[in-house]
Amino acid sequence: MQRIDPHRYRKLRRFVARTFVHVLWWDVLLNQPLLRRFRRAPVERWQGIARRYRALAVGMGGVLIKLGQFLSVRVDLLPPEVIGELSGLQDEVPPEPFADIVRQVEADFGRPLREVFELLSPEPVGSASLAQVHPALLPTGEKVVVKVLRPGIDVLVETDLAAAGLAIRLLRFSRRVRRRVDLRRLADEFSSTTRRELDLAAEGKNAERFAKDFAGDSRVCVPKVYWEWSAGRTMTMEDVGYLKISDLEALARAGIRRPEVARVLYRVYMQQIFVHNFVHADPHPGNLFVKPLAGPGELDFRPGDAVPYLPDRGFQLVFVDFGMVAAIPPRLRGALREYVIALGTRDAARIVQAYLAAGVLLPGADLKRLEEVHRVLFERFWGVRIGQMRDVALSEAAYFLREYRDLLYDAPFQLQVDLLFVSRAVGLLSGMATTLDPEFDPWAETRPFAEGLARDELKRNWREWLEEAVVEGRALLGLPRRLEEVLTRAERGELEVQTALAPETRRALDRLERATHRLTWSILAAALLLGAALLHVNLPGGPWARWLAGLGAAAFLWGTITKS
Repeated sequence: MQRIDPHRYRKLRRFVARTFVHVLWWDVLLNQPLLRRFRRAPVERWQGIARRYRALAVGMGGVLIKLGQFLSVRVDLLPPEVIGELSGLQDEVPPEPFADIVRQVEADFGRPLREVFELLSPEPVGSASLAQVHPALLPTGEKVVVKVLRPGIDVLVETDLAAAGLAIRLLRFSRRVRRRVDLRRLADEFSSTTRRELDLAAEGKNAERFAKDFAGDSRVCVPKVYWEWSAGRTMTMEDVGYLKISDLEALARAGIRRPEVARVLYRVYMQQIFVHNFVHADPHPGNLFVKPLAGPGELDFRPGDAVPYLPDRGFQLVFVDFGMVAAIPPRLRGALREYVIALGTRDAARIVQAYLAAGVLLPGADLKRLEEVHRVLFERFWGVRIGQMRDVALSEAAYFLREYRDLLYDAPFQLQVDLLFVSRAVGLLSGMATTLDPEFDPWAETRPFAEGLARDELKRNWREWLEEAVVEGRALLGLPRRLEEVLTRAERGELEVQTALAPETRRALDRLERATHRLTWSILAAALLLGAALLHVNLPGGPWARWLAGLGAAAFLWGTITKS
C-alpha cells in the first residue's frame, strides 16, 4: 500500500465531505418542486466553494493545483465569478527551498552538484505543482533548463489520489452518474495518469514521440532532452522559455498576431487528436510558449531576448511538459474521425453514428431525436465565434429547455474514460482560444480539416468499399430466395414479430418508476417521523424518538438520492 500523509488526507477529506453535503442540501434536497424557492443562487454558492478550494490548493499544492488550473481556463463554460477565484492558481505555487532541490539532484546522480552542472541557478523559472524548473549551464557551455520533482511529491500525490478516490466513491450515490461513467475505471485512469507524471524518463520519451509526429511541421517546436544529464527525478532539456502564450502584451509588442496563434494552436490539436492519436493533454498557459522567428537581417532569437516589433512576425508554438499525454486507443480512432468529418460537413445523422461507434450513447437512446437536436444545434450555433459561445448558449437555453426537455433530462450519454484526458485538453484549448481571440471561428477551421480527412478516407478505403459492394451484391442476389422463405413461414403461421417500447414510452415509464420510488420512500420517512413525534410526546427524553427521527431522515435522503 502506498504511503500517505494522514494530516493532509484528513484536511482534504473534510473539504470533500463539506462539498458533498453542500450539493446534497442545495442541489438535491432543495431542488425538489416545493422547495426550490429556498435555494440560494448557484453562482454565489459555487464562487464560495471555488474560493475555499483555491485557498486549499495554494496552501497544499500537489494534484489540487492541476485540477484548479484545468478549471481556471474554462472561460467558455464557467461564470466569470468562479474563473476569477481560480485564475490565480496559474502562478501561485511557491517554490521548494533551493537546498532541498540540490540535495535531490545530488542524490539522483550520486555525486556533488558541481560535478554534474557547471551552474544551476537558485531562482526557478517555473514552479509547478509537481516539479520546478531551474536554468543551468552544462559543462559543454550549453544553456539548458533542469526539471526537478519536488521532494516528497510521491506522498503528496498518493494522499491527493486517496482523497479523489473518496470523492469518486461519493459520486456512486447518484444513479445518473453511475449509468454514465464507469467510476472504478475513471479512478484507475486518473490515478495511473497522475502517477505517470512522476516518471520523468517516460515524459522525455513522450516529448521525443511528439517531436517525431511533427518532425516536418514548421509550426511546432519541442525541446530536446539531454539524457546524459538526466537521472531519476531530474530531467535536463533545451531552454525554450520564449514568450508565454498567455502574455498577450508581449505577443503584440513582437508583432505576433493573436488570432493567428489561436488558429495554429487549434490546427495543431486537430492533428494530434485525429491524425497522430497522441495528445499533449495539459495545454495550460505555463506549458505553451511562442517562439518568435527572425525577420530579414535579424539573428535567431534566444530565450529571454528582447524581440523588436515586426508586422505579422512569424512564430512557432513551443510545447513543454509531456508528463500528461493521452494515446487514443485504436477502437476509438475511426469514430473520432467520423465525428470530425460529420462536424465539418454539418451531417447530424453521421454525428449520431459516430457516437454509436464510440460507445458514448446509453442503451435505448432515441437516435432520431438526437439527429433532430444536432440539426437544430447546427442551425443556431454554426458560425458563432468562440468568445460569444457562452452568451449565445445562455440565450438559447430557454428554447432548448422547451423543445428538448426530454433529451436534456435523460442526457443519453456515457463518458468513455479513454477520452477523459483528451476531453480535458479540449477544455483547456477552448479557454486558451477564447483568451487569444474571442472572434475565433472554430467552425470555419474545422470544415477544411474535415474535408481533407474525408478525401484521405476516400483514397484509403476504396478497396474496402469495393469488397463491401461485392458483399452487398451477393446479398441482393439472394434476396428473392429469402423473401420466398418469409412468405412460406407466414403462410404456415410460423412467422414471429418482436416488438419494443418506443423511446418516449420507455422514458415515461422510467419517470413513473422514479416518481413511485420517491413517493414510497417519502411515505416511509413521513411515517417514521410521525412515530418519532408521538414517542417524543409520550416518552420524553427516551432514545427511541431520536432513533426513529434519524431513520426517517435517512429514508428521505435515500429516496431522494437513489433513482435520480
